[in-house]
Amino acid sequence: MTDAATLLAPPRRRRAGRGARLRAAGYGVLGIIALAVVWELYKWLGPVDGLVVGDIRVLPRTSDLAMPHVWDMVARLFEPVTRAEGARVLWLEIVLAAGLTLGIAAAGWVVGVVVGMAFALIMQRWMLAESALLPWIVLSQTVPLIAFAPLVKSWGSRIEIGAFEWQDWMSVAVIASYLAFFPVAVGALKGLQAPDRLHLELMHTYSAGWWPTMLHLRLPAAVPYLLPALRLAAANAVVGAVVAEVSTGLQGGIGRLVIQYAGQASGDPAKAWAPIFGAIALGLIAAGSVALLGLLVKDYRRTEGAS
Repeated sequence: MTDAATLLAPPRRRRAGRGARLRAAGYGVLGIIALAVVWELYKWLGPVDGLVVGDIRVLPRTSDLAMPHVWDMVARLFEPVTRAEGARVLWLEIVLAAGLTLGIAAAGWVVGVVVGMAFALIMQRWMLAESALLPWIVLSQTVPLIAFAPLVKSWGSRIEIGAFEWQDWMSVAVIASYLAFFPVAVGALKGLQAPDRLHLELMHTYSAGWWPTMLHLRLPAAVPYLLPALRLAAANAVVGAVVAEVSTGLQGGIGRLVIQYAGQASGDPAKAWAPIFGAIALGLIAAGSVALLGLLVKDYRRTEGAS
């Protein structure tokens, strides 16, 4: 019986894992449907002019200008961007803009991961470095991007290294990395400090130095902490890229479409929501792409799966 149970356990676990993923996907779809239902219910029952208490608007307006119907927003995606002959379909325009933003966010994510891991390794190696750096790393996230982005663009435009010329998209990538490095640094540091003292003492008895201990013990132990941090960093990179596109004036990205279509909302309110949907999809794609990395290190995710 024991041998049979041992042979049957792995397939059972695999089926359970597939079932959990399907349930998670189902919950996600149900969440979207529930959000659409709540939107339409409030539009139907809520006050047309919203609710204002003092000088603060507590409830939004429910007019077609402020809250188009869900089906109107979806239908608008399959119509041309403008009435001009040869104009692209709106969803295609959103996809092209989202592709540019995703590429910039990916570059920022890579830089953020490298910088975050470097900070984590330094802080794990020297306790004094952790005490000195960690408060500043946390404090760095309080700087408003809207004020920070134009400065990065201005500083980048002054960089001259031979034939190298700083591009506007590089400023956006730097700002995306600025948001991405924080969860990686904090999550990786927590993971690198996760091994039990017993395991560290065992490595010490083997006369293993800092680097072998890091490679064979600390990094595998950090995987359950690092993967969620990488997913959060990917979402942060998308947010940083969208905000930076708005602040720096970079053309062609989803951030500029948000501003551009918002200015046309009075005549075409459903169109203004299309780039917002694109930005949401970008965040989901970025986080989901990073989640695929978990398949490569699934043997080190027992702690994450148990939690």
